Amino acid sequence: MSLNCGIVGLTNTGKTTIFNCVSKTKADISNFAFSATKSNIGMADVQDTRLYEIDKLIKSAKIIPATVNLVDLPGLAKGASHGEGVGNNFLADVQKTSALIHVIRCFDDPALPHVEGSIDPVRDKEIIDLELQVRDLDLVERKIQRYEKLIKTGDKDAKAAIDFLHRLKDRFENFSNARDMEMTEKEEEMYVRDLFLLTMKPVIYVCNVDDFSVVKGNVYSERLFEAVKNENTEVIVIDGKLEAEIAELDNEEDRQLFLQDAGLSEPSVNRLIRSAYKLLNLQSFFTAGPKETRAWTIRKGMTAQQAAGVIHSDLERGFIRAEVMTYQDLIHYKTEHAVKEAGKFRLEGKNYIVQDGDIMHIRFNV
Repeated sequence: MSLNCGIVGLTNTGKTTIFNCVSKTKADISNFAFSATKSNIGMADVQDTRLYEIDKLIKSAKIIPATVNLVDLPGLAKGASHGEGVGNNFLADVQKTSALIHVIRCFDDPALPHVEGSIDPVRDKEIIDLELQVRDLDLVERKIQRYEKLIKTGDKDAKAAIDFLHRLKDRFENFSNARDMEMTEKEEEMYVRDLFLLTMKPVIYVCNVDDFSVVKGNVYSERLFEAVKNENTEVIVIDGKLEAEIAELDNEEDRQLFLQDAGLSEPSVNRLIRSAYKLLNLQSFFTAGPKETRAWTIRKGMTAQQAAGVIHSDLERGFIRAEVMTYQDLIHYKTEHAVKEAGKFRLEGKNYIVQDGDIMHIRFNV
């Protein structure tokens, strides 16, 4: 299982700069609005210091972090749903992502004019919200039409579906998002899930600020914090330009010095990925041995058998048991043998709920 995030925002907000800070794949950056002709696709490692602490004890041949898949859309514009700009043509590229990262400009730069003529993060957020709502409205209206045809055939469930979809349609027409609508799990599964609605996805807001605002933010970021305080979301303050300079440094000591000078303990993009994990209710477990030490991404609440399936379907199908020790116990006792001697090593069955930081070895037979 890999975390998939779509990066959206108005043109000239610094989206692609932040994409380049996170992703192994680098995209071209331009100061010209609507110059992008395609979405940027990339993958980033999830920085987890626990992996490297485990490897100090296990000494594997290689370390494999968990990964995040990223899709960076060309900048949107007000009226994109009616043909303005180019970004709306690419909204389908983020249709099946797990979450959206909405980059909002919170810095002044006379050399980089704002497409709307001024810096206003709350207005910019509302512009993007509207464009996503219009996209989702179109999808819902098409599904209503399909169910209306089914009513004529005598389909008993069609009326309930249409009633629900009209409620959803009303929300979009009143500038609200699908994620804020109360619905049962059954309603979501039957009527919504297959649409991959953009406004159903959890959102992380990134305030792209200047060098002087990276630690405490500024008046622009404060406005956005206030505007979304009642949403179930995360707001991260990032200086995209600074992060890009840090990402260019090959030497870890140089990176740390750069971070210290900026008043940061780590790159802000690391916090961004952790926030995505938190918002999507994800966690990591580890496998470790001579060949590799590796992190795996799972949803909280997954069983040992389900987690085994993330590694390989054969492990889930032929699951026998999981041999488990916690990260904290391995770090404390230093070796697997010492963990066993201390009585901290466990054999767990298929219904064991995996905990964040568990180190597991799966026994299976197919």
